[in-house]
Amino acid sequence: MKNFDTRAYSVSDVIGWNENNSLEISPDFQRRSVWSEKAKSYLIDTIIRGKPIPKILITQKLEGTKTVRVVVDGQQRLRAILEFYNNDFKILKAHNAKLAGNTYDSLPEQLQKDFLQYELGVDLLFDMSYEDLLDVFTRINAYTISLNTQEKFNAKYLGYFKQYVFKFGHKYVKYFLEGGILTKANVTRMAEAALASDLFVSLIDGVQTNKKIGSFFKKYEDDIGDLENICDKFDTIMSYIGEIYPPAELLTTNWSRIQLFYTLFTSIGHLLFTLGGLDHNLKIKINEKSIGKLRVILDEISSNFDIISKNMNDENYPNDYKKFITQSQRGTTDTKTRIDRANFVCKIIVEKIS
Repeated sequence: MKNFDTRAYSVSDVIGWNENNSLEISPDFQRRSVWSEKAKSYLIDTIIRGKPIPKILITQKLEGTKTVRVVVDGQQRLRAILEFYNNDFKILKAHNAKLAGNTYDSLPEQLQKDFLQYELGVDLLFDMSYEDLLDVFTRINAYTISLNTQEKFNAKYLGYFKQYVFKFGHKYVKYFLEGGILTKANVTRMAEAALASDLFVSLIDGVQTNKKIGSFFKKYEDDIGDLENICDKFDTIMSYIGEIYPPAELLTTNWSRIQLFYTLFTSIGHLLFTLGGLDHNLKIKINEKSIGKLRVILDEISSNFDIISKNMNDENYPNDYKKFITQSQRGTTDTKTRIDRANFVCKIIVEKIS
């Protein structure tokens, strides 16, 4: 028998309950309020942008003639909403550059109305004892799956680096999917953000292992640094790659392998901007007129990859190609391997275009 009902209440409703002392946010089984100002700002930005947030679970009890709503799950979300309404914190630039520094009172009037009218999804529980509520709360938290590395970063950080890598992961996820670099299954586990993080690091601090990505989330949590310039470089590199290989055509090449797409991105990036870790002598100017030549060269590398990988014992094939193939097939992400692969590709491009 169903003992809950799904409803929607506005932010204004919640504020009214709180002002009438008919909202109990901290029952005994709830976690204590632990959200940082960043987490609160991120939630408010989500609401202001009109995007959904997870459901709130509440139950009701009668105290005299007053109906009191008791929060079973969603304490931290509701506290953030009420604190923002009371002007206790501001929206941060990392989450919304246009509204950065605003409290509720300083928002434009229309955005204030939108905030108050925003509807919260609520599951209303009926006639539950304290023991039953504890059971519900336990069951809710039993469904939490083990987080992968990127999901842990998403849960832990809310600053500039996170915002940009998720933004660009989402911006190019269609290309990543249609090009065969990622699958829908791993995108559901934030693979597009993990890839964008890895590529961002190569532009910030050079070609390197992906094992140090967490330090960049931490470094750029409160400091925007040069990330806006990095975004421009990222867009430029992806524009070149998209011109060389529309996604359906990338899919037919070895460059759609994620480890080789990283090599393709960093190789083009090095030719355009010079990336740390790569050989500065392996440089040649490229521009939009180079697209056709680059396509021919990259097609040849991909084709030779297939041919030579089947004939690795044939002494007629060059050892540098064999090394490149071996390093690519292993799919390793150590710094030396990544540098060797990109230098190999840049070397061939420079030799062919010079």
